[in-house]
Amino acid sequence: MRTRLGMFLLAGLLAVTSGYAQKKNFSYKFYGQVRGDLFYNSRANSEIVDGLFHLYPKDISPDADGNDLNATANGSFYLLYSRLGIDVAGPRVGKAKTTAKLEVDFRGSGSNFAMIRVRHAYVNLDWGKSAVLIGQTWHPLFGDIFPQMLNLSTGAPFQPFSRNPMLRYRYTNQGWSLTGAAIWQLQYLSTGPNGKSEEYIKNSCVPEFYAGVDYKTNNWMVGIGADLISLAPRIKSEVGDKTYKVLGVVGDNTYKVKERVTSVSVEAHARYTDDNWKISAKTIMGENLAHLCMLGGYGVSSIDKRTGEQEYTSYRHSMTWLNVVYGKKWQPGLFVGYLKNLGASKDIVGPTYGVGLDVDQVFTTNLQLSYVLPHWKLGVEYSPSLAWYGDRTLADGRIRDTHSVTNHRILGVLIYSF
Repeated sequence: MRTRLGMFLLAGLLAVTSGYAQKKNFSYKFYGQVRGDLFYNSRANSEIVDGLFHLYPKDISPDADGNDLNATANGSFYLLYSRLGIDVAGPRVGKAKTTAKLEVDFRGSGSNFAMIRVRHAYVNLDWGKSAVLIGQTWHPLFGDIFPQMLNLSTGAPFQPFSRNPMLRYRYTNQGWSLTGAAIWQLQYLSTGPNGKSEEYIKNSCVPEFYAGVDYKTNNWMVGIGADLISLAPRIKSEVGDKTYKVLGVVGDNTYKVKERVTSVSVEAHARYTDDNWKISAKTIMGENLAHLCMLGGYGVSSIDKRTGEQEYTSYRHSMTWLNVVYGKKWQPGLFVGYLKNLGASKDIVGPTYGVGLDVDQVFTTNLQLSYVLPHWKLGVEYSPSLAWYGDRTLADGRIRDTHSVTNHRILGVLIYSF
């Protein structure tokens, strides 16, 4: 596999180099990084990429003697987030300046690690004040304001983290920036009756929508945004399923259903920068944001006793973070994040679908120190993370009678950029 991968990369570089020599009115800029992550966790965690992308500590899981199975340390060393990219500037289309970006890493998908994965792939048409982007890049809720930290989670689950196919329009004038986007799913997926899948937004026939406004001065950037996502969890109902029999639904038939769960999230963000300080913060009131590496989801709020057609209610979560970084060569930094499960707007009478719906609160602190040279970055980060789980869940999904668990994470990172 390594031989095939190397041949593929070499062929790609030769093709681009050849194109550079032949094509007029195009310019190319190659970039990339080799990144190594060495980490240790004091207990098992909810995570992605086998521990590289840490979210929050798992609940107590007692064995037959009452010992906590999740209170087991783990750690490893990976280079999966090394990456390669190319920025392209092309000829104008009318009055529009054209650019493109293609960036890949070796994260793969599922259990297929060390395979090429597309991170960014888009074209951008820029008329000066107006610009249209077509392709895959950061979700608008990730935005231009995000924590500067060593952990690959980049602040998740307090900060949205996702790259999506989208159509995005942006208008900029005198410090003001207006953004609107229609967004689909590919690598980061919503949850539902069939687990994580693209089918819920695909069957919805309605993309996710975002609208936001920002204002920039020399040192400050502030803004707000709103996001709407509408999913179709199912297109058919099998009434004979055991779930419905328990809930008193009678019959043994399959029905076509028109189900939809629509969720709205709002956020506000701010950033201050000068020669030494970088201070940023974001707060979100979110509904059903599991597809952004966050906690969230939805549950069944009513069931038709004849057809089994369901109505749904979204879980609501409040997420807030603050990040402070100082310096240039030596960069100490602090990140603080807090989230709270606020339950759903209606009582839940059936199954729930989502991520971390049994978690009441999460609090995480990251203490970091980086040494930065041209092309090099070496850093260490200590991150205690607490999660509160409940022994009792109310009808609307809120958690009661909580107990906490703690993970202590130590991370060392070496990055060589080119």
